[in-house]
Amino acid sequence: MKVVEARVTPVAFPDPPLLNSAGVHEPWALRTIVELDGGDGLVGLGETYGDAAHLAAVRRAAERLVGLDPFDLSAIGTATRRSLGAGDHALKVFAPFEVAALDLQARSIGRPVYQLLGGRVRDRVAFSAYLFYKWAQHPGRPADEWGAALDPAGVVEQARALVQQFGFGSIKLKGGVFPPVEEIDAIRELRRAFPSHPLRIDPNCAWTVQTAKQVAAETTGLLEYLEDPTPGIDGMAEVASAAPMPLATNMCVVSPADLRPAFERGAVGVVLADHHYWGGLRACAELARTCAAWGVGVSMHSNSHLGISLAAMVQLGAATPELTYAADTHTPWQGGVDVVTAPLPIVDGAVAVPDAPGLGVELDRDALARLHEQYRRCGVRSRDDTAYMRTVRPDFVKRRPRW
Repeated sequence: MKVVEARVTPVAFPDPPLLNSAGVHEPWALRTIVELDGGDGLVGLGETYGDAAHLAAVRRAAERLVGLDPFDLSAIGTATRRSLGAGDHALKVFAPFEVAALDLQARSIGRPVYQLLGGRVRDRVAFSAYLFYKWAQHPGRPADEWGAALDPAGVVEQARALVQQFGFGSIKLKGGVFPPVEEIDAIRELRRAFPSHPLRIDPNCAWTVQTAKQVAAETTGLLEYLEDPTPGIDGMAEVASAAPMPLATNMCVVSPADLRPAFERGAVGVVLADHHYWGGLRACAELARTCAAWGVGVSMHSNSHLGISLAAMVQLGAATPELTYAADTHTPWQGGVDVVTAPLPIVDGAVAVPDAPGLGVELDRDALARLHEQYRRCGVRSRDDTAYMRTVRPDFVKRRPRW
């Protein structure tokens, strides 16, 4: 079998006004859908970021893959690297093609992808409710179904809605939006409302070392882990030395070169793997084994995504015994919009691992065409939370740390 065509399609889908330390989500989220066509009706699927520079790099790589064997991931990696220009992130560009190749491999032998990753170790992959401070609507647009969440009461109401609809057994709050004392109050109110749910907060490096230490002290007994409270391995190590709970990261450990210095310093207790920038599913499986060797826990990071990425996360989670914490997902914020015919459902806080060949999802070509047309019309070509926030608050400045 050879790759007869490598298709790359940018898409856009509605995104709520979710607040974070960098600003606020724009009305449209961007993704790129990758297809590796192996002929005879077999097509492998991948999904990645949709920003213009990354999309251009993915397109250049796709041109070099025709004629390659989808089982030869080394050749695909070499072809990808040779296509890169200055500033391109090699692992990010390779990742969607690795996922698509694994999907194609698995489809060709009638097996699920998890069997190519070592076999299934769990039947269900747990996910966490992902809370955001948010506006009721984008400026000039109707209110969305979730409404506003700008204080502890709004955060708790949002959590109740997510837990009721999806059955999540753990809860994460995206912080770094309001002064830490207000976000600590939100955590306390969440604990009162959900006495048995593990809780997390992620301020995206919005706090100084001293502030992070203070928050850690004041949330003793409340948090399962504290994610990226302050920038850099050095800062995280200083906070970790005083914090009563593990520190987690997807910001200071983002490549293999970060592992030894972070682990030797004791800077993190949990790494949030993300196959989109670690270089695919096999790279994340290797990352998980390395974390386990150092006694570090593993979860999975999420950005705005569609059903192909969720399916890839489920296949990885199914085959990763080292996955010790429920994974993040933005799926509830999609509002049901997707590019697959039957998105994997989150039930009782988890996704059942599918036994169908490949990733376990099928591309909806009509939906792909609609979302591509939305991409053409929406006018957004790169995510910029800070610039969008400035359209509402011209004086807004992205600062890490802010408090």
